[in-house]
Amino acid sequence: MKVLVTGGTGFLGSHLVPKLVGAGHSVRLLARSKRHLAEPLELIEGDLRDREAVRRAVAGVEAVYHLAGRVSFRAEDARQLYELHVDCTRELLAELARLKTRPRLILASTSGTIAVSREERIGTEADDYPLTVVGRWPYYLSKIYQEKLSLELCRREEIPLVVLNPSLLLGPGDERLSSTWTVLKFLNREIPAMPRGGLAFVDVRDAAEAFLRALTKGELYGRHLLGVNMPMEEFFSRLERLTGVPAPRLKLPSAMNVLGARLLDRVARARGSEAKLDPMEVEVGEHFFYLDASKAAGELGFAARDPHQTLFDTVQYLLSQMPNPLSREREKARVRVSLPPRPPPPRSS
Repeated sequence: MKVLVTGGTGFLGSHLVPKLVGAGHSVRLLARSKRHLAEPLELIEGDLRDREAVRRAVAGVEAVYHLAGRVSFRAEDARQLYELHVDCTRELLAELARLKTRPRLILASTSGTIAVSREERIGTEADDYPLTVVGRWPYYLSKIYQEKLSLELCRREEIPLVVLNPSLLLGPGDERLSSTWTVLKFLNREIPAMPRGGLAFVDVRDAAEAFLRALTKGELYGRHLLGVNMPMEEFFSRLERLTGVPAPRLKLPSAMNVLGARLLDRVARARGSEAKLDPMEVEVGEHFFYLDASKAAGELGFAARDPHQTLFDTVQYLLSQMPNPLSREREKARVRVSLPPRPPPPRSS
């Protein structure tokens, strides 16, 4: 198939594009530069704000992977997030609607448009959008608007759409630290207190496999959650066992964690610096992002590898990217990272 990928040079795209090429598809990227294009790819230079570039990019394609996005929890980035996730998506859909033959659209959303709660519960695709929970978080709010817009317009214009909702992407290859920054902050001991919530994460390689299968599988106009669940305390305890870097020992009520982060942020701003943790990041960590991935397993054959392997590979990659010479603590972490031998889990065909 002739396939267009937006965001093909990002974390998820860098794992998906080689799989598409390996499966025999002809891949076209809409990107600002030729950076890291080692595969036999066609490049349309430009971005989603360039209507002419988008028009040339969609011409003649049979499928579109819309992966382009940005992750930020800062309130000052809200306008840019909305422009990228909503306005640019609207323009892309308008160009797809102009085509005589409607290409299949695979949208990369996030589990945070469904599975996020103040209480410990497991979200499913049947859940409504948690607007009362994420209303102050510009990233998740803009992704909800993007998802709702895409479902509405694609139904109306008869564009076949499949939505995938991966949770926190971990694994090797996150050059821009768009997703693995939580692990990096842990390695740098920048998380002072243990978050009280729970997260879901997915190995980027497993997510890329699910996205590859979405080219021909998946529920049309349906959402598909991807990830495994883990309490924050277990998440950081596993990282401690892998690296030797101690997990946060301080445990405070959620309200105290958020209040403390806000006070530290004010102090940092008064000094003309930046706090190690944004208060909104701390607030997010006090919520539960648990999900049920059984629909993705049935529709897309999604199978999560051992989460211990994912965390190990994430840490190894981040340590390999740290500048030299390494600090003494980082060098100790590099030496102590270890993975107990275990057989690989069975994978579905």
